[in-house]
Amino acid sequence: MEPLIFHNPKCGTSRNTLAIIKASGEEPEVVEYLKNTPTRDRLVELLAQMQISPRELLRSKEAINDELGLDNPELSDDQIIDAMIAHPILINRPIVVTDKGAALCRPSERVFELLANPVSSFTKEDGEVITHDKH
Repeated sequence: MEPLIFHNPKCGTSRNTLAIIKASGEEPEVVEYLKNTPTRDRLVELLAQMQISPRELLRSKEAINDELGLDNPELSDDQIIDAMIAHPILINRPIVVTDKGAALCRPSERVFELLANPVSSFTKEDGEVITHDKH
């Protein structure tokens, strides 16, 4: 399976993650999730693959998070998922899926563990050099 990335081109972490995938010799399927929001079933499936809760995937920095009161601990997982589907900017990114699994790649170097042949080092947009020990 080719890697799949749920990507926001306006996000530096997402751009760096996509660049790491490409530098590692992979040509991923890129889903700009703000334009092509995953279905509710797909989002639930991704959460299960990543083994994280909806609250862990929620991008709480967005103004709409406060407007909707999503920090309320009494909200159910279903309510948070519904909010992310209605307002996809609330889905944290980038999410990468490969044969090795799925992960929210924050920081971007988390993608190394998902790639078949990751590069040993990569220079991020901000000049930071990150390395991957292949052992």
